[in-house]
Amino acid sequence: MEMENNKGDDKSQLLPRASTVPPIPYTNNNYQRRRKPLSKAKSTPPRLYRQGSFSRDIGHAAAETYLITWLSFKLLSYLGLSMDYKIYGSCLICNATYAWFSPRLDLYLPEKIDSPKPVVAFVTGGAWIIGYKAWGSLLGKQLSEHDIIVACIDYRNFPQGTIGDMVEDVSQGISFVCNTVADYGGDPDRIYLMGQSAGAHIASCALMKQAIKESRGESVSWSTSQMKAYFGLSGGYNLPNLVDHFNNRGLYRSVFLSIMEGEESLPNFSPEIMVQDQSSKAAVQLLPHIILFHGAADSSIPPDSSKTFVDTLNGVGAQAELILYEGKTHTDLFLQDPLRGGKDDLFDHIVAYIHANDKEALAKDAMAPPRKRLVPEILLKLARRVSPF
Repeated sequence: MEMENNKGDDKSQLLPRASTVPPIPYTNNNYQRRRKPLSKAKSTPPRLYRQGSFSRDIGHAAAETYLITWLSFKLLSYLGLSMDYKIYGSCLICNATYAWFSPRLDLYLPEKIDSPKPVVAFVTGGAWIIGYKAWGSLLGKQLSEHDIIVACIDYRNFPQGTIGDMVEDVSQGISFVCNTVADYGGDPDRIYLMGQSAGAHIASCALMKQAIKESRGESVSWSTSQMKAYFGLSGGYNLPNLVDHFNNRGLYRSVFLSIMEGEESLPNFSPEIMVQDQSSKAAVQLLPHIILFHGAADSSIPPDSSKTFVDTLNGVGAQAELILYEGKTHTDLFLQDPLRGGKDDLFDHIVAYIHANDKEALAKDAMAPPRKRLVPEILLKLARRVSPF
């Protein structure tokens, strides 16, 4: 992907109205209190990507990450900390540095926008601790090649914020997409919300809480009716059922409960529990079509997490379906398969759903060349073996 300079002269030619679009308005009180020094970042417009040299952008990001991590590691070494603390501290410093200087949202645009394009608002995972919008760059590249705009929404990670802050950040990002995407060539009537892993949980919470607000007649900056569908990939939707599982996987109970604002708050951030509340009955009717994807061999978040949520949604009158992929792990669907090239069942399903009523787009998809392999198979197998997810 070729990154457009936010201040470049060519931007005004490609996107004549982009400079007038306001920044994402992260203005909730918790955000101001906890991250007041980051107020400068709020004035930064989205970072824009168009089709071009994807490898160059990834290489640039990798070089920046390496430099920041190395400098952080050296700094912590001078403090005499143990290796574990140096590694963990370096990750936190790197994450905080990007949060300080980076825009709150990245837009991946098709090479040519001759008509309003469908939009995917994407929320990446990262165990609520290491999530970063750039993890969605591969998805952005692939979908933008099929004339779909992708908005990768960033959010605070723990310990900079807890789950309430994350949900609020994502909701603000969705609001920005709904209210300004037309200025970038997007179709505000064809917006799809998607989340992966922890991002699937956060996005589903934002969607459900927005539906509850609307059902109560509260003032909102975006509407669930603007979402054509919700795609949840490898997510967890019933937190009380996952506490012990995460603890056994290394996300210890004390840390997880701190992220989720205490054990008493778990039901409040569990969409599966929220939709069963009688007071949410009207809100459930406002939810869009929900499609959950999960690998049957996922050990990070069990596939039953998606299965029971779909069963619960259908039981309360919502429209939901589950697509399971045999033999696929937590990262296969989102990382290894796209990097492998060739046929990608998850990607094909999403594109086919988005383009279902667009015969011209479907015909163009059918003529698209096979996806290129981006990483040798031996490295993908090694990554699958060593990945903590």
